[in-house]
Parts: sequence; C-alpha cells; structure tokens
Amino acid sequence: MARLRPLSFREIKRRLIAAGFVEAGSRGSHVKFVRRTGDIIDTVIVPRKSEVPVGTLRSILNQAHIDPEEWERLG
Repeated sequence: MARLRPLSFREIKRRLIAAGFVEAGSRGSHVKFVRRTGDIIDTVIVPRKSEVPVGTLRSILNQAHIDPEEWERLG
C-alpha cells in the first residue's frame, strides 16, 4: 500500500493535471480542479499551501476518486 506524505500545491496540481483534471478557478487561497468523464464530474478543492498535510491530501484523493497507488504512479 502506498504511503502518503505531505506535498506542495505545485506537486498536487501537476499530478491532478496528469490525471485529467483542469484548473477551473480559485477563491482566496483555494483552487478548484474539475475532471469530466462522460456524465461524471469530479470536483476537487486544493489549498494553495507550500505543504499540504497528509489528512488534507487524503481528502483530495477521495474527492478525485484516485487511490493512493494510482496517485504514486502519477508522481
């Protein structure tokens, strides 16, 4: 099982884009990413921080429907 670690906003953004997400806007210190797959729309909100904690990253992956193993392959 892949072990998550804190990552920067830039690294999370890079991996989300690799997974097919596009940046859809921002509000304050948070950025919204969207991925459309047929009729399914995944929306992910990511804080623009130098280091995003593991708990927040886990929540991002849940919103994105990406398992930790797939996340590591995107890296």
